[in-house]
Amino acid sequence: MPVIKVEDIAHVRFAAPDLSVMHGFLEDFGLACFKEGGRLYGKASDGRPFVHVTEPGEARFLAVGLRAASIADLERLATHEGVAPEPLDEPGGGMVVRLTDPEGYLVEVVAGQQCQPPTPLPEPQFNSAAAKPRQSAPVRLEPGPAHVRRIGHAVLRVSDFRTAERWWKNRFGLLTSDEVEAAEGVPLGAFMRCDRGDLPSDHHTIFLAQLPGKPGLLHAAFEVESLDDLMLGHEHLKSRQREAAWGVGRHIMGSQIFDYWKDPFGNELEHWTDGDLFTADDPPQKQTMQALLAVQWGSPHPMFAGKMAPPPGLVAFVTAMLLRLKRLFSRTPKEV
Repeated sequence: MPVIKVEDIAHVRFAAPDLSVMHGFLEDFGLACFKEGGRLYGKASDGRPFVHVTEPGEARFLAVGLRAASIADLERLATHEGVAPEPLDEPGGGMVVRLTDPEGYLVEVVAGQQCQPPTPLPEPQFNSAAAKPRQSAPVRLEPGPAHVRRIGHAVLRVSDFRTAERWWKNRFGLLTSDEVEAAEGVPLGAFMRCDRGDLPSDHHTIFLAQLPGKPGLLHAAFEVESLDDLMLGHEHLKSRQREAAWGVGRHIMGSQIFDYWKDPFGNELEHWTDGDLFTADDPPQKQTMQALLAVQWGSPHPMFAGKMAPPPGLVAFVTAMLLRLKRLFSRTPKEV
């Protein structure tokens, strides 16, 4: 049994040398920004006190936040880890337990934050061949940033997937939705969701990926109102000459319609809409690395966008070989 079962991701935390530059990008991205205590905060429309934090300093990723169901759960986690809950001296208050995972990531587990009522959302009405609910009402969209509803997930690069997976699952009760293999029997990561019992949960809240490169945040993702809203956000960011990373397209695992952008300090943030939801009863699946890098429609992964793009099978083969070599040379004599 896990120590606790977290409800969702809470926030991501960064450092940047110029908060005003980050402020401008986040507003173009669709977050409502404010400063407090020397930090820059980004809010969505879900009523939570913040979903994005930037502190002054050298540009880097600092932490991911998770939301515990209660202060009692937070205290149970703290007892297990031999630490004490601390007051969260940030907007919304509450309490926090700060842990460090085996890769060195700071994980801030929060509970008891004061939230505002969510902003009401319009109900999108799309006329399909099967149903035409929108009648005598033309579509007229207002140009501007996308409307970010909430933070949805974070993707972390790790150096030892199985060790990191055990740590996150044992403490936070995460469930595997899809495990990704570079080759049969050679796992490179997993999309993991929160265990909320019969309540549907996003396909993934944390994705741990053992990919080449140093550990770090690969991206953080934020849900927007609808496909129209995502496309308006895309056009707005493009008009503001922001750096596009990948999109628009529809993923295979998770099914999200996605659009990735880079902030001025190199951090990758995603807009997404129309993602999969699962309950605790839905079993885990296995997928290939090719499926991870592919799309159901839309822009190909940047790795495959050029004229000299490598075959996806070759990328998976090389990745599997590197993972096998790492596994071989990291074994202790006793394990061999």
